[in-house]
Amino acid sequence: MALTDHAQVRPALEIGDLAGNRRRRRREGRIRLFFLAAALTSLVISALIVGSLAVEAGRFLVGVDPSALWTTGWFPREGFFDIKTLLVATLIVTSVAMVVAGPIGFATAVYLSEYAGARTRRILKPVLETLAGVPSVVLGFFALTWISPHIVQGIRPAAPLSNLASAGLGVAILTIPLVASVSEDAMSSVPRALREASAGLGARRMTTSLRVVVPAAVSGLVAAAILATSRAIGETMVVLIAGGADQAQFTASPFQPSLTMTAAMASLAGGSDAVVGQGNAYQSLFFVGLLLFLITLGLNIVANRIVRRVRQKY
Repeated sequence: MALTDHAQVRPALEIGDLAGNRRRRRREGRIRLFFLAAALTSLVISALIVGSLAVEAGRFLVGVDPSALWTTGWFPREGFFDIKTLLVATLIVTSVAMVVAGPIGFATAVYLSEYAGARTRRILKPVLETLAGVPSVVLGFFALTWISPHIVQGIRPAAPLSNLASAGLGVAILTIPLVASVSEDAMSSVPRALREASAGLGARRMTTSLRVVVPAAVSGLVAAAILATSRAIGETMVVLIAGGADQAQFTASPFQPSLTMTAAMASLAGGSDAVVGQGNAYQSLFFVGLLLFLITLGLNIVANRIVRRVRQKY
């Protein structure tokens, strides 16, 4: 009888009681709106940037003679906008950078993840982060004053002091920490049970690293490579200082000076009074910027598809 009376006194639990305190719900709703506004703001800013590039690039294409887009060099103040000069120079610098930074960065990541002890990792990690924090303008002068005369001209004595090879090596120094850091994080996320199973089967550490850990972390390694490639394509100060002048003759040799897409934009827009000459010189900045955006967007799309295809879940 006492139990029955107690059950009758207890208030019934309703759905509304599970919703929580009204003040807390209002506060969480305001926080949610704040984060939504931040996300929408970033989208709006991105859309405005792309829109401004597209509008001015369209004006450039309408106002320029198509033959001026395929000439012998990039001379925007004289009305010659040879796109292949910039594309080939960008490809050369990026290729040189990735040929150097890719193997060194991946090898560094394998060592940090699979071989280095805790004390060694604590020392090398900050060193890599310090290297990543070196200003690009400093590396540009280093590439011009040391890499070019001691390395590039040692390989090709007739090469001028400013050349694409020295710019590519300077960009490689910037890119190595990025490749190593992202790759090391991907390898460290591989479950330790896979390493222990491989060791239990009698595999050596090198075999475990290359045939177990690397395939398991391949999605992260691909992401690191694509991210580093995008970083190399978008680098400006190193290639502007070490790569050449403000105008460029077409060349496919890494031992000659030229301009990448980013360096061409920086050299032409060095000041408000610098964009002079033919009427389309100013609009050419937006055209090159739009091409650069499309290239990096394409790389990101390809990277996402590759990562989804090869990703392994544990």
